[in-house]
Amino acid sequence: MKDRIVTSDHSVSWDCKLKAILTLLLMTVGSLLMLLVACITLFQAGRLYREKIASPLGRLALWIWGIRVVVHDRPADSNIQCVYVSNHTSTIDVFVLIALALPNTRFFMSGFLRKLLPLGLIGYLMGMFWTVPQDYPERRAEIFKRAERTLRKTRESVYLSPEGERITSGQVGHFNKGAFHLAASLQAPIVPFFIYIPKEVDTGMGFCAQPGRVDVYFKPKIDVSDWRLEDLIENKENVRDQFVKWHHELHRN
Repeated sequence: MKDRIVTSDHSVSWDCKLKAILTLLLMTVGSLLMLLVACITLFQAGRLYREKIASPLGRLALWIWGIRVVVHDRPADSNIQCVYVSNHTSTIDVFVLIALALPNTRFFMSGFLRKLLPLGLIGYLMGMFWTVPQDYPERRAEIFKRAERTLRKTRESVYLSPEGERITSGQVGHFNKGAFHLAASLQAPIVPFFIYIPKEVDTGMGFCAQPGRVDVYFKPKIDVSDWRLEDLIENKENVRDQFVKWHHELHRN
């Protein structure tokens, strides 16, 4: 019996390693393809790179891991600038977010991902805003100021995780102010959505995802036209309360 268990464990380990290698190869080939298209288009077609190249790459990566994404109540695409926010519990989230092909949307992502060369190149071509840890408040403030100037000029939408990092405690984490400050400054409505990944699928801080289904629940748009910067803390906590409510509802079922 022990021999069988050891063999099974090794087979799972090698299965994960093989899928990880295939994912890395996919991202490498995809990044080179995106670079070629970017050169042809003189690096001026960010939306093309994000929605027509990166999004299929995200879906293929999820397919490699046997993960099916089901999207609920997705809003109709529009030209209205908005700020998308969601929870962040897993490595899987990155591929889910890219696969969603949020319309005309740029992303805030951890600068750590730049160290993974294919993802770094893809992120650069997609126009990512690379963030630094909370330990560097001045650098973070400057990143957000530059992002606000860019978004005000381009009228693109943007995605941020208010939690700022993967929260694997099984709860909704602390919300940072950045997304809500940005929404209030741009007067761009917030579009929240909740990513539900079952425990048997979730990788948490790891990379070895298990096959299964991930659900993405889009929630009603939040109007920020009457938001004031002095009410930022209260507003972000009100939004977090909604995420806590959705979390309890989904995990109770």
